[in-house]
Amino acid sequence: MTPTAIKLKKTDNQLHLTYKDASYDLSAEYLRVLSPSAEVRGHSPDQAQLQVGKKYVKITGVEAVGHYAVKLTFDDGHDSGIYAWDYLYDLCINQSQHWQVYIQALDNQQQSRDPHESVVQIMG
Repeated sequence: MTPTAIKLKKTDNQLHLTYKDASYDLSAEYLRVLSPSAEVRGHSPDQAQLQVGKKYVKITGVEAVGHYAVKLTFDDGHDSGIYAWDYLYDLCINQSQHWQVYIQALDNQQQSRDPHESVVQIMG
């Protein structure tokens, strides 16, 4: 499904997507940690790299890619994700499920969303 409008809401650090029947706001952090790039997803599921410390990342650019996708640039230098319309729509309609999987993966690997926080487990 192709959005009818895409707006970068810099003050809220969100990408606002409007579709024929609904609108969605996706945070920069959410879009960054679920980037479809090979850097994040790898070339197969076992090569995926969990993105940590991205709580404060910001979107600095939004660029159309033909008539099928959008490319986002983030202030941490990441700019290789091409968000095809179908993938972007999936991120919209399944946002809570994707976010829960991400938070669980952070927890499983004892990592944090906050770049200023480190998780240390005390054995005893």
